[in-house]
Amino acid sequence: MAEVPSTFHLKTGQSAPEFTLPDGEGNPVSYSSLIEGRKGLVIAFVCNHCPFVVHLAGQLGKVATEFAEQNVGFVAISSNDVENYPADSPENMVQFGKLSGWSFPYLYDESQEVAKAYSAACTPDFYLFDSDGKLTYAGQFDDTRPGRGAPPTGADLRRAVENMLNGQAAPKPWYPSSGCNIKWKPGLEPSYFG
Repeated sequence: MAEVPSTFHLKTGQSAPEFTLPDGEGNPVSYSSLIEGRKGLVIAFVCNHCPFVVHLAGQLGKVATEFAEQNVGFVAISSNDVENYPADSPENMVQFGKLSGWSFPYLYDESQEVAKAYSAACTPDFYLFDSDGKLTYAGQFDDTRPGRGAPPTGADLRRAVENMLNGQAAPKPWYPSSGCNIKWKPGLEPSYFG
């Protein structure tokens, strides 16, 4: 499996691109509804079949539950081409979210326009926005990867969220996330690679 890194095209302080996407059952969910009244929001671009996502999916559910108590929201988005990768279909998204213990929305970006707006490159790819919708962190969940021995902890994302809650900048440097490339529809691969 090819390992693709984050792009870091969104910069500190940049506003979150707006979106409204359906969850796996077709219910629309908007960015504004996810951030409203929250101290922050984590947006994770993921999919069902990628080993890099499978590796940390359960721990992501636990981290999200912990920070929900501090009014930080989480949302997952799948932008993969389901025609060529049917394992990532909305129906399978519902099942994957349940099996992973996700209590947060898991949305389907069929047009792939949201992934492009965030310059997402891989699954998983993480973004943290503060209560004003400004980017405070982008990068990896932690430094573990599948097949390399260590269990996931979410250490990097945890530190970034804790710093945000304490009014501090996220620790630097930001280490890129890495994983499977987003499965773009034929002819739709974005120009921000390379």
